[in-house]
Amino acid sequence: MAVIRLFEPPVTSRGSFLLAFSETVANDGTMELQSPSLPDELFRQVEPLRKCSYLDGERESLDCRIFQSLTPGQVEHFISRGWRKFSCMVFRPVCPACTKCVPLRVDIQNFRPSKSQRKTLRRNSDIQTQVRRATVSTDHVRLYNAWHADMTIRSGWREQRTDTQDYFQNFLLGDFPSLHEILYFRDRELVGVGLIDVMPNSISSVYFYHDPDWRAHAPGTFSLLTELELARKWGLKYSYLGFWIEQCPSMAYKNRYHPHEVLSGRPGDNEEPVWLKVSDGSRNVASQDASRKG
Repeated sequence: MAVIRLFEPPVTSRGSFLLAFSETVANDGTMELQSPSLPDELFRQVEPLRKCSYLDGERESLDCRIFQSLTPGQVEHFISRGWRKFSCMVFRPVCPACTKCVPLRVDIQNFRPSKSQRKTLRRNSDIQTQVRRATVSTDHVRLYNAWHADMTIRSGWREQRTDTQDYFQNFLLGDFPSLHEILYFRDRELVGVGLIDVMPNSISSVYFYHDPDWRAHAPGTFSLLTELELARKWGLKYSYLGFWIEQCPSMAYKNRYHPHEVLSGRPGDNEEPVWLKVSDGSRNVASQDASRKG
């Protein structure tokens, strides 16, 4: 496997960062998360049905919950039950007639990059990375606006520009110690930013944007491989990639990372989540099983 060049501040070390979580260490050396008590939510709403953002002909509805703060263990409680976290909001789809958004996670310690993924690593051997608590700067905003403008041209996204205040509200609002960023540099120039939640047993991909000139080298794939390697180095178990939507080209790529598991149904806060292991040849069966149980 090609080497990913990592430049990490002390905050990401096992002793000073991961052990700050609410956790215990079992006899076999693995981490066991203590069941966290959940804080009161500031607001909760199930959105009315609207046109689906991913699939033509479908209608979507999100269950949205707003929190002022969550510990890394509390974030993991939600993520492992199929919720996504964005800024101070956790949400998941509750579409009554569709269950095609399937939460997917990668088994980190058993992950091995494919031939094409190894090629992507080699093509990006000049990229350097740094991990730190998520923040905002004029460089963040400049890069985000350049990326969004490119996506407006390529994919028809609604045109918009952000500033430091908007960026803070959209990504950094609230007290969430789990939120970190991976900065990607080429020749000391910032070319990509990946937001992740780092939790006691796992990481979760939140958002990634990059310099449009980097596109030819598959930065999206490279960023996920970087996250997986970081999580492996930290001794974590899973990487949550969000919702896999087989019928949506922009969301179907997530099952290319093996081995992976998909979540069955929509477990409640007091229910244990059931994750189904998916082999390369049976991913459709597992997806259908998860949908039936939703």
